[in-house]
Amino acid sequence: MLRGLGGIMILSGCLGLGFWYRGQFSGRIRALRMLGSILELLASQVRYGRAALPECCLHVAAQLDPPFEQAFRGVAEKMQENTGASFAAVFREYMEEPLKGLPLTVEDRETFLQFASETGYLDSQMQLRVMEQSGELMAGTVERLEMENADKGRVAVGLGVMGGFLLILVLW
Repeated sequence: MLRGLGGIMILSGCLGLGFWYRGQFSGRIRALRMLGSILELLASQVRYGRAALPECCLHVAAQLDPPFEQAFRGVAEKMQENTGASFAAVFREYMEEPLKGLPLTVEDRETFLQFASETGYLDSQMQLRVMEQSGELMAGTVERLEMENADKGRVAVGLGVMGGFLLILVLW
């Protein structure tokens, strides 16, 4: 009786671990989608609002959740102080903290921050194109990860179950 109950507990624990790993695989995809939507919001502000990037950051901050809301407000306020710092440096400084909490690679972070380093264009269409390129790169990464993660998720759950059965056999 106790052995059977212990075996069920081991198997359910290992199965839960497999499901947890599968969830971890999808965390990066969710983060990339969120960053892509932030870039779309910025692009729409530049395109339709015809505002400068610091003003766009203030408008976008009103539509975002807390970690990014404070960062975008900080960028707008710092740029309005007119301390002489470039938009790229200020944007990178304020985005470091919210991006640390996300399950992203260094390349993902750089792809998101790339548009800010190329804001020296006087033409708003060129700025929009750089934002769209960053968004397209992130969308391509999301598409590739979705295909990979479907297989990885099944493998993680399968390994969890198999590991649970192995532990039950060893301990039985």
